[in-house]
Amino acid sequence: MSAGKRIESFDQLLSLVKSKGKKRLAIASAEGEEIIEAVKQAVDEDFIDPVLIGDQTKIEALCNKLNLALNKVEIIPAKDQKFTSKMAVGLVKQGRADLLMKGKVDTSTLLKAVLDKEEGLRTGGLLSHVAVVEVKSYPKLMLVTDGGMNINPDVKSKVEILKNAVEVAKRLGIEKPKVSCLAAVELVNPEMQETVDGAVLVKMAERGDIKDVIIDGPVSFDIAIDSQSARMKGIISPVAGDTDIFLVPNIATGNILVKALIYLAEAKVGGIVVGGGAPIVLLSRSDTAEMKLYSMALGAAIC
Repeated sequence: MSAGKRIESFDQLLSLVKSKGKKRLAIASAEGEEIIEAVKQAVDEDFIDPVLIGDQTKIEALCNKLNLALNKVEIIPAKDQKFTSKMAVGLVKQGRADLLMKGKVDTSTLLKAVLDKEEGLRTGGLLSHVAVVEVKSYPKLMLVTDGGMNINPDVKSKVEILKNAVEVAKRLGIEKPKVSCLAAVELVNPEMQETVDGAVLVKMAERGDIKDVIIDGPVSFDIAIDSQSARMKGIISPVAGDTDIFLVPNIATGNILVKALIYLAEAKVGGIVVGGGAPIVLLSRSDTAEMKLYSMALGAAIC
């Protein structure tokens, strides 16, 4: 299922989620100022119905400080991080919330609740992170994966990571995304595993093991984003200068790439963890309220 019209900016994404109706968001340990600020914006945009789980006194104080009416939110008091995470995950599993968001709780504590075999959100698939990036110098949204969950995935895991990203792309109206399997070079080098993996993924797509993609690999970043670089190098590629999904070799590459775009190119970014029973907004402590808002919108779009 796709969004219909292709989404090419976060403004368009916000318009999409507002048209779909409100989604119920459970936030584990919501007592953070930028969290509540982002929640207020999402409530004002009328696409999120928030359930704020955590220290009730602090949450109410922040709501009052930021002019978020208490009758617009549901607050569930809980002080222990483990219990808070379990409660937030339980709301989603029971169908009482559509998506999950990490608040002030430790990532490891929340993921332990998510991955619980009995009460978590696992569906048998691999959880992976997709960062959606809007940067002025690139004509469309960039989907970068996986810079947030899988540290050094093998080719089998990359297949699952790619399939997860393709599903996100479809929800953004990208019916057949163009994929670059990123590496430092365009030739297969047995000493550079990402080049071997890229070639394997291309062959798997040719055989139909990975569907609904136009894929090339290994591909260097300049080729992926700039068709002139491809011409100068004499490389003919179906993704040159027109990549939708940037499949990175490992978590470090994805993390560094996205942060470089944020801090050096003023990129707008939203991130989501997919592959489980529901979208998970999993954010860094340094992420701004704007990034939290965009991540909520991304999660709401793929529910």
